[in-house]
Amino acid sequence: MVIGKNTWVQIAMINLTIVALLGAVMRYKIGFALPFLDQKFLQESHSHFAFTGWITHTLFFLLVNIFRSSLPSIHEKAYRLLILGNLLTAYGMLISFAFQGYGPVSITFASLSIIIGYLFAWRALKDASRLPASHPGKNWVKAALWFSVLSTLGTMVLSWMMATRQYDQETYLGSVYFYLHFQYNGWFLFACFGIFLDSIRHFNLRARLVRNSFFFFVIAAIPAYFLSTLWANIPVWLYSIVVIAALLQIAGWYYFIRLINENLVPLRASFSRLVLLVFLVVGLALTLKLFLQLGSTVPAIAKLAYSFRPIVIAYLHLVLLLIVSVFLVTFIYGKGLIRQHKPTRIALLTFVIGVILNEAVLAVQGICSFSYTVIPYANEALFGIALLMLTSVMLLAAFQMSSDKHD
Repeated sequence: MVIGKNTWVQIAMINLTIVALLGAVMRYKIGFALPFLDQKFLQESHSHFAFTGWITHTLFFLLVNIFRSSLPSIHEKAYRLLILGNLLTAYGMLISFAFQGYGPVSITFASLSIIIGYLFAWRALKDASRLPASHPGKNWVKAALWFSVLSTLGTMVLSWMMATRQYDQETYLGSVYFYLHFQYNGWFLFACFGIFLDSIRHFNLRARLVRNSFFFFVIAAIPAYFLSTLWANIPVWLYSIVVIAALLQIAGWYYFIRLINENLVPLRASFSRLVLLVFLVVGLALTLKLFLQLGSTVPAIAKLAYSFRPIVIAYLHLVLLLIVSVFLVTFIYGKGLIRQHKPTRIALLTFVIGVILNEAVLAVQGICSFSYTVIPYANEALFGIALLMLTSVMLLAAFQMSSDKHD
């Protein structure tokens, strides 16, 4: 039995709607009273479900589509069970974290999620190794899967601290940022590169540019973790490596931009103007991210940024929303997995505008926090923007479900 890609897409869009709904509720609680829900529990539910139920689920079925289209055969049943298992743990974390935060039930579901991630990575790595050597996304996919496994070391340290009740602030923060770094900048980012390159594998891509881009990104990935720990007093030799890693990322992005620039004509023939416009926005956001990371190598800037929560939140949303989520939604739309008609285009554009507005307000909040300046009605504005994003993804989910009736 073949995995129904439309079913997986439908579930992905429903899950994104749930993520947006939780985001809107949290924004409402900041500005208004909603006493029967715990904000911290909601935040944990929101983040775990966003990672597992939305992004990881979407990456899972898109990677399976790569294997299905490029390999003679794959183990469909195994992948179907792994994707279903991942969804089960995602919904388990969604509910349990919302009502108990970190507790026996939520930790059990989180642990099961990690185990399923290991099993998926093991099977997917075997299939990724079978991809043709000429496949431009092969190395990106393999690296993404390895980084997904590596990221869990951070959660293991956190679990050990909770079990032994030995809490150390620097170790705690270092473990959290370890997990986030290798999820955001490893698993998510490399998988998105691999998925995109697979979609243009039939272009006349210069292998040297693909190879150079991957080389610089993958070499930089591990030392770039320490960009998240510059608030700690790391030794000079490690700081030097971190600066080099930040520069290597930009070099990798430079080669990728050259690759795209050489293939503008077939890109325009393969994707609509709206999709290409949004991809451009994603590219600009990634450029901003890489230069922000380079700027954070200045110790004074690093300590200042990590001292203000709005700055951290703005950066995390830049990656999770404006780069990863916008790319995935647009890619799904561009590949025709969501019905392509005018209402869908409007909903997609509205979602992108909402994400940009959200990032803009968070950025202004973050910058003004340096001088302890309060932006009037910022929380109300963020709540309104959250409702805008929620409405747009609800419409996208509805259009995707209706697409089956029109196929």
